[in-house]
Amino acid sequence: MESEAIPGQNPVELEFTQDNIETALYQLYFDPDMEHKNVAQKWLTRAQASAQAWQFCWALLAPDKIPEVQFFGASTLHIKICRHWGDLPEEQHEDLRIQLLSHILHFSSGPKMVLTRLCVALASMALNLIPQAWSKPVADLVRAFQPQKPNSEESPGAKPSPDPHAHCLALLELLTVLPEEFQSGRLAQARRAQLREALAGEWAVVCGMLRQLLQSQDSSVQVKEKVLRCFSSWVGLDVPLGESQELVQDCFTVLSDPGLFDTAVETIVTAVSQPDCQRFIDALLSLMPLVLGLYDQLKTAAQHGDMETTHGICRIAVALGETHSRVMLEQLDHWQEYLALVNMILFCTGIPGHYPVNETTSSLTLTFWYTLQDDILSFEEEKQAVYLQEEYDSWSSDDKEQFRIYRVDISDTLMYVYEMLGAELLSNLYDRLGRLLMDPQQSAVWQDTEALLFGFQSIAETIDVNYSDVIPGLIGLIPRINISNVMLADTVMYTIGSLAEWLADHPVMLGGILPMVLRGLVKAELSVSSISTLKRICRECRQDLAPYAQDVLAVAQDALFKEIHESSQCMWLMQALGFLLSSLPAEEILGRLHSLITPHIQQLDSLTQQEPSPANKQSIVYILGMLSSLFTTLDVNRQWDGLEEEGASTSLSSSQSVQNPVVVVLQQLFPLIQTIVSKWIHDSEVVEAVCGIFDKSIRTLLHDFGPMVPQLSETLGQIYNAYPQAPALDLTRQMVHIFAGDEQHLSDIRRLVEVLTSTTLSIFQQGPREHPDIAESFMNLHAQILNRSPDLHLTAQFDVKTLFYSGILSIKFPETPTVKAACLFFTEFLSRCKDMPPLVDVLQGDGKILTETVLQAVGGGSSRSLTEHFSEVLLGLNRQCPALLSQWLRETLQTPGFPSPHVTMEQKDLFSQQILR
Repeated sequence: MESEAIPGQNPVELEFTQDNIETALYQLYFDPDMEHKNVAQKWLTRAQASAQAWQFCWALLAPDKIPEVQFFGASTLHIKICRHWGDLPEEQHEDLRIQLLSHILHFSSGPKMVLTRLCVALASMALNLIPQAWSKPVADLVRAFQPQKPNSEESPGAKPSPDPHAHCLALLELLTVLPEEFQSGRLAQARRAQLREALAGEWAVVCGMLRQLLQSQDSSVQVKEKVLRCFSSWVGLDVPLGESQELVQDCFTVLSDPGLFDTAVETIVTAVSQPDCQRFIDALLSLMPLVLGLYDQLKTAAQHGDMETTHGICRIAVALGETHSRVMLEQLDHWQEYLALVNMILFCTGIPGHYPVNETTSSLTLTFWYTLQDDILSFEEEKQAVYLQEEYDSWSSDDKEQFRIYRVDISDTLMYVYEMLGAELLSNLYDRLGRLLMDPQQSAVWQDTEALLFGFQSIAETIDVNYSDVIPGLIGLIPRINISNVMLADTVMYTIGSLAEWLADHPVMLGGILPMVLRGLVKAELSVSSISTLKRICRECRQDLAPYAQDVLAVAQDALFKEIHESSQCMWLMQALGFLLSSLPAEEILGRLHSLITPHIQQLDSLTQQEPSPANKQSIVYILGMLSSLFTTLDVNRQWDGLEEEGASTSLSSSQSVQNPVVVVLQQLFPLIQTIVSKWIHDSEVVEAVCGIFDKSIRTLLHDFGPMVPQLSETLGQIYNAYPQAPALDLTRQMVHIFAGDEQHLSDIRRLVEVLTSTTLSIFQQGPREHPDIAESFMNLHAQILNRSPDLHLTAQFDVKTLFYSGILSIKFPETPTVKAACLFFTEFLSRCKDMPPLVDVLQGDGKILTETVLQAVGGGSSRSLTEHFSEVLLGLNRQCPALLSQWLRETLQTPGFPSPHVTMEQKDLFSQQILR
């Protein structure tokens, strides 16, 4: 049909038929004339409100329709359920639910934007039926989406899923939008309270499922990311922190995954920022050590200019410290922990750099300082004295005033306004931005444009704008902006980055926006913003980037060749390119990969042939780090995560027989790496960088790394035998984790472990005090062996008794990580005793020494923070040999003054009884 079919007629006279609807949609999406688009938009809005919409929406969802048409059908269905629910007879409710479930299952593999709207529609329907007509929607949906269960009366419409992964993602999407639909709906106060109570009653089911998925090694990164987003959504229902603290703690464990870091930060911040959390003081206090445990990672990130990590960790610390400042101040028994948190936030405030070009963290802390001051000054004078530290008293009055002004300089106004105006604010920002950019006289004032873009960015980083109808227009306006001004260009880059998820749902818009990011990529002054934005786009939109791969790679390679960016930004860039390469057809990846890394390999070869020098060393470490960053995200098995094409599973299975391109490159690179190691064997930084390449590759490739195991095992043993270093032990632990259960690689792993163990035990016999890192890694390695392949300890080459004594020496180290690793080793050791006679023999002969060592540590020899780890060892002893433990406790505790002169015999007896009980 002609694109002028709608404007050329009186819109009132057109019937709301399927053909007319599709004509109007093509006009809305593809007609370049804005007037035509506006007419189509208004007519389609009336069509959605019509009675015929209940029928034509299903026709638009047919499999042969384009995604934009299907999306309109799903959106229409949501609008009808949300705004015209009363028009649907009650006897049709069950049929509607069955149809919705069936369509959600059909679209579970994509397109995602259609799936999401269908899920929103079902969520809206659930809110109309809860609790009278649908008492347990969450439990019913979880049952309906179990892939192994057939259709049942309890979950009509559910069918066995052809793809459990897509099935799981669809269920998570449903559970995510359910609370969001509740939050956005216009409900009477009594009805809102009734729904909130009903949904809160379902949290236990949701929480248990989310924890299981987050902890499962079988869960993909995409599933874990959806789990985090789902948790954030439910937090908005004020689910009690006391019922979700274990899930929050699980979120901290995924911060180590670069692909999940940003989402995990958002989830943790959302969870701990709820004011209602203050009712659960113990839960808040349990999170404090986890936040403080990020301090070292924060300092390292700041030192290396890793703004993304610095920013995320700062947000977590500020969320806990600011939201719960007063309740934390009142916990005098935990004052030192809170003071440590304050110091951590103070470090963020003092991060060097010029805001906002190369430092975006310090501003996050401003409101915390105001809140802290306000809370302290609200106490009575006597109580204030507890908190006002000597450092503060030493400041001059001018310093205090400047500090106060700095803290009061808060820039949250836009978010406050958004809470009141919602979508209207975005519309106003869009209208003003459009007028500025279309008026040549006004567009010269870059500050006005920057302020409006900053508004969009601020909102998009915090609020889900996927449903906003102004974002397509914004994406169309951005390429009109002149980015010659650095401040404006930075904001443009960050604004595009904040819309990466939206672009993933609307890939047709990538062609207009990606060239602007690439223009920023060649400018050193836009290094951080352009690369972080490209990384977000490559991560979120990787399944749709193949048409742009050549342009992205060409610009990135040119930027790397000209050394435009600093080393830390180059690492980000390589991670972005890893995501990009992962999205390409399998037969293209190797060629593109060679093209990308060949210049760096040639430079590495040249450096290797030169005499060792500090400058050469830094260059070698830098190139190895670049390769590690690339291999962190280059995962060909993840290219079909979205499963948006029916042929995806076929393509993947056919490519599994082809060797992984990363493995091909590593095999070609291996002789060069051996040469590097031979020249720099005594340099821990170079060895760590070499091990880092393989460690990152194993973590990403998993069993695909198998062809590298034999030669890497042999080389790793030679490296360690020549000059023992902890990274070699850590890499071996990773290999044990993946390959110890594989008969094909077991002999190589066994020989490697034997070499490493023999060399390390020699170090222990000579005195390991100068090598706490080796002791820590060695204990962690053998804990992993006992966990994954305990039979390795049964070979004749293993001296279990000496290994046992090495663990005892490690417990006595002052370094906390080493003691933790030793406790983990003994916990695994004790759990395996019943199945392994050599371990039992050693335990019966030397268990008393272990008991005495642990008691001495508990009695004051080690930090109190390690008490829980020692208790695990004592618990293991009690499980394996309760009679012997009773005897050992009695004999060791009879010694006067042991383990502490401050403990009486009565207290020792009570302690023994409690342990043995």
